[in-house]
Amino acid sequence: MAVTVPWDPEADQPAARQAAWRSMRAVTGGAKQEWLALFAADAVVEDPVGVSGFDPEGKGHHGHEAIGAFWDMTIANVERFEFVIRDSHAAGDEVANVGTITTFLPGGYRVDTDGVFVYRVGEDGLIRSMRAFWEVERAMATARQVGTG
Repeated sequence: MAVTVPWDPEADQPAARQAAWRSMRAVTGGAKQEWLALFAADAVVEDPVGVSGFDPEGKGHHGHEAIGAFWDMTIANVERFEFVIRDSHAAGDEVANVGTITTFLPGGYRVDTDGVFVYRVGEDGLIRSMRAFWEVERAMATARQVGTG
């Protein structure tokens, strides 16, 4: 499990950055319920933003039930995640993280997804929206078999 960030997650940070960090930690730890608890009841997840195989209508996944189903369809099928956040820009109640998410898939496959990952939180610190800007075709072009284990 790896999460590399350009800031000290133990130091005082804006709420949106803290929420993003907690989200990455829950994903790398395979902690679905912990991850869902980070989201407001009416939150929306767009990952990626727009129409995709994960979201055929491009309207996002709204509410805990749909966000949980998104986890089951995507995150649950990954053996391991590594997040490398190269830069992070916090402003107001949002943060935009620039980085790469590496997913290790069954069969020894690895995919690197470069993107910008934007989190917006409410006054309570819960995530109101998570919008991931990345290109499916570009990520799939990095797919390679690196062995098992």
